[in-house]
Formats: sequence, structure tokens, C-alpha cells
Amino acid sequence: MISFILVVLILFLIPGPAVLLTVTQTAKGGLKSGIITGIGIAVGDLLHTLAAVLGLSAILMTSSFAFEVVKYLGAAYLIFIGIKSFFEKAKGNAKTVVEAKKDSASAASFRHALLVELLNPKTALFFLAFLPQFATHNGTPMVLQLLLLGLTFVAMSIVYTTLLAILTSSIGRRLFTNERSRLSHLKGKLAGTIYIGLGLQLMLQGQK
Repeated sequence: MISFILVVLILFLIPGPAVLLTVTQTAKGGLKSGIITGIGIAVGDLLHTLAAVLGLSAILMTSSFAFEVVKYLGAAYLIFIGIKSFFEKAKGNAKTVVEAKKDSASAASFRHALLVELLNPKTALFFLAFLPQFATHNGTPMVLQLLLLGLTFVAMSIVYTTLLAILTSSIGRRLFTNERSRLSHLKGKLAGTIYIGLGLQLMLQGQK
């Protein structure tokens, strides 16, 4: 378990789609949005863990058709939310507007993160290949070991993305909350560009 935790910490230091998604949503929607995005990613990872334990992820490893279908669905979704973010108008900072949009924005952040994570076949294959490397023949059922490792990963992911959201929010307040700042009017376009880039990157990924 100690080795597993150390390796996961090292993996977290390598920026990936989850990091970009958390940073983008935090910069766009604030701290709460960033934290909820991290939770959505973690729930997606938990479902990937369950799929790996049940053998469902193996379908993506053995079937190039299934891999391509999931990959293009994920890429299409990322590009869709990217285009939507790119063309949306900057919202006002009035308190009434913020309160009216708060709940729907939080739900959207969770939904986007969950779907993006679930529709990334590389993430499914990662859990399928990564978790069994840290299971041991100690008498504990393999299923329980894999679930424990997956839950540990999910818990660490939530802590990591929350800290990342806090840091990004602190920086974002200086860059995006000033209405006179050009960046405050460009954050939708910046977010959209990142989403579209992630979608194109996913589209180019291979099964191996």
C-alpha cells in the first residue's frame, strides 16, 4: 500500500486531462465548481475501478471497435462542451445572477467531469493494468484488494484536485474577477480552447 501511494503521488505530479479539467472549471466557475469537478472525476475513477474488477474494462483491451466507439464519444463530448464554452457570453458578477446559476453550474461541473472521465478508454485501461500490479497473494480476495486500491486512489484524487482547485481559485480571483480585465471576458474562450484541445488529443489516441 505504501508503494502504491508513493507511485500515485508521482503520477499526480504529471499533468493530465484531470488536472486541466479541474483547473479550467475552477478558473471558469470558481472554487466550488473546481471542487465538484474533482469529485466528478473521482466518481468516474471509482466506476472505472469497478469495471476493472468486474472484467468489463477488458472489453476495451480486446475489442478495437469498442475502444474506438468510447474514444470518439468522449472526444465528441469534449469538443461539444468546448464549442459551447467558447461561444458563451461572459456572465455578470451580480449576486442575484450568481445565486440563480449556482446550483445548475455545480451540477454541470459534476456531469462534465464524470462523463469526460468515463468516456476516456485510456483511463479504463490504466486501472485495468495498474491496480493488479499492487495486489498480493496474502489470503485476501483479489476483488477486495483491487477495490481497496481503487478507493485509495479515489480518495487521494479528491484531496489532490481540491488542493489544485484552491490554488487555481486563488490565482483566478486576481485574473478573472476584475470586470475591466480582458481575461475576465476571455475565460470562456480559454476554457473552450482547452476542452477542444483535449477532445482532439483523445481522438488521436491509440488502443496500445
